[in-house]
Amino acid sequence: AFVATSVLSAASFFLHLWRGGLSRQLACSALCQRQCPGLTRVALFCLPGTPRGPNGSGRLGNQMGQYATLYALAKLNGKQAFVLPAMHATLAPVFRLSLPVLDAEAAARVPWRLYPLRDWMAEEYAQLGGHDALQFTGFPCSWTFYHHVRAEIRREFSLHGHVREEAQAFLHWVRYSRGHTRSLTFVGVHVRRGDYVHVMPSQWRGVVADRAYLERALDWFRARYPDAVFVVTSNGMKWCRENVDGSRGDVVFAGDGVEAAPGADFALLAQCNHTVMTIGTFGYWAAYLAAGDAVYLANYTLPDSQFLHVFKPQAAFLPEWLGIAADLSPLRP
Repeated sequence: AFVATSVLSAASFFLHLWRGGLSRQLACSALCQRQCPGLTRVALFCLPGTPRGPNGSGRLGNQMGQYATLYALAKLNGKQAFVLPAMHATLAPVFRLSLPVLDAEAAARVPWRLYPLRDWMAEEYAQLGGHDALQFTGFPCSWTFYHHVRAEIRREFSLHGHVREEAQAFLHWVRYSRGHTRSLTFVGVHVRRGDYVHVMPSQWRGVVADRAYLERALDWFRARYPDAVFVVTSNGMKWCRENVDGSRGDVVFAGDGVEAAPGADFALLAQCNHTVMTIGTFGYWAAYLAAGDAVYLANYTLPDSQFLHVFKPQAAFLPEWLGIAADLSPLRP
């Protein structure tokens, strides 16, 4: 009900406002009283959807990072947050979101001030209370923005019932197909391939995860959880089947690799107990929501990479997660 009321209120008031139905001062006052009691001026914090990928699909992990950052910064500054329809269309089929959607036509008439965000929290981001109609830009994905409200972020990204049940059904099948009546320890493994295979070395002087890294990561979990079963998802499943050793019988190649509909793969990872990630925001968010042990690929660019100007590993990976250094030898003469 809150979301529906917020959407209708925002769209109706702004449409009337710029079509001449209401004076600007009256519209802002009325919307403020309805959406942000106690504030003297209306203030909208809004994030656009991310650019579409080469296959026409939005990047789920990027938009999760934007949404969580928007949620946290709006709350920190005592303002109302909205998302635009493009972002809602990507996230809402998978998650039970609470932030209201601002109608696209209404949003087009708002005199936004674009506000670029870095990929980590800064003191200035806690001092935005005096600004109106901000539209954040950038692709923040750092726990430093929202870890203090982690329970709320996890609630925002709680799966719809049918999405969760489908993932649980698969995990139950894995357990019973192995003759286990007790629970197993599921470790979600996300292997990012696709465009990163070419982008990392050519643009960022970096690498993606190789066979050796995945073997070390899986062995780390095997040593700690004798009943571990690894659930592998990727946008390069053929590569995974050829490079992830499944000879021990503890690896399940589960992902469908369909980037246009990543919800099923993400749900599987998030329902696992622990996580192995490689690079990218998809695996990061799976680990953050699974909230178990996590292993990540560390130091995957050369020290002089421009990537390190926009990405701080210490702000991206939780301190309790384990980093395993990448093999950078393919980048060196």
